[in-house]
Amino acid sequence: MNFDFSDDQKMLRDQARKFLGEKCTTKTVRKVFEGSHGYDKELWKQVAGMGWHGTAVPEEFGGLGLGYLELCVVAEELGRALAPIPFSSTVYLFAEAVLAAGTDEQKKKYLPRIASGDFIGTFARAEGPGAVTPKSVRTTLKGGKLSGKKIAVVDGMDADAAIVLARGSDEAGERGLCLAIVDLKGAGVSRRAEDSIDPSRKHAEITFSDASAEAMGKTGEGWSTTSSVLDRAAIMTAFEQVGGADACLAMAKDYALQRYAFGRLIGSYQAIKHKLADMYVNTELARSNAYYGAWALSTGARELPLAAAAARVSATQAFDYASKENTQTHGGIGFTWEVDCHLFYKRSRELGLSLGPQRTWKDKLVTQLETSNAA
Repeated sequence: MNFDFSDDQKMLRDQARKFLGEKCTTKTVRKVFEGSHGYDKELWKQVAGMGWHGTAVPEEFGGLGLGYLELCVVAEELGRALAPIPFSSTVYLFAEAVLAAGTDEQKKKYLPRIASGDFIGTFARAEGPGAVTPKSVRTTLKGGKLSGKKIAVVDGMDADAAIVLARGSDEAGERGLCLAIVDLKGAGVSRRAEDSIDPSRKHAEITFSDASAEAMGKTGEGWSTTSSVLDRAAIMTAFEQVGGADACLAMAKDYALQRYAFGRLIGSYQAIKHKLADMYVNTELARSNAYYGAWALSTGARELPLAAAAARVSATQAFDYASKENTQTHGGIGFTWEVDCHLFYKRSRELGLSLGPQRTWKDKLVTQLETSNAA
């Protein structure tokens, strides 16, 4: 059995790595990091020109219709380059939610614009600190009007529309939850920029005051649809994290092979060797789990929730560890603004929280393993 990508998919990876190596350097990331713009508009247009937005969008809706394996390949290279564009919020979350629960009219309305790069979308869930649960959702959708507040909305200041998790009735628990699509440029919507640990991925607080909203899916299915979308996004995000961890390992190795201390290359010291070896092992473990997730995602396997949780946990831990040890390998200079180590550390922290806290995914992993073993 072949667990690797095909030759065509590897060619796509090589092309993506070459393209991003030329168009998305750390100078590109720093420009967004230090500026007022939420993303690099030129890079966004160039990526759209490559057709990556529509990688997994069916051809009937203007996409390439290639599939999720190809999208995972692209995601890894975007993570390696720390691409400062709203790709994940638009493609992994908004587009996947529309594909999962949207009507034919909604798919025709949004998916072609996503595939062409003319549209930025996001997904708004959290209303306060901590994990999002059915009981924590207070935003309401009544009579096509949305009221409430969402926080930490990724790319929320630049998005054209958002899919919002809301309560369609006064019922408690999951039964009354639904999803709604809201035009963020319409009346009744106000946005406020929030500080983020990674300024190259800006966040927003969005307040809705009887804003016009379009229901997506049935009331009562909002939580299950959200969980499914997050599972799918977790796998694609895991590939971004693997790409970032791989880049950290390469940075640390290159520095260890050129930096001298006490008359010797620091790479010759056992302590540095152990750091690099541990980074490699963690990254490869995350990669294997991400591959498992890619298989489950591309085949629609019933193991998808388990694969998503495993990929999410291992990739988050691998990127977090690699970004920290990369800084440590660089020593004192690694903590300075001039060196790029901190860019990877900040992105690792942002991605680690973007789909919910680690404890939530660990609990899900344990639950899925227990269910699998009991079957």
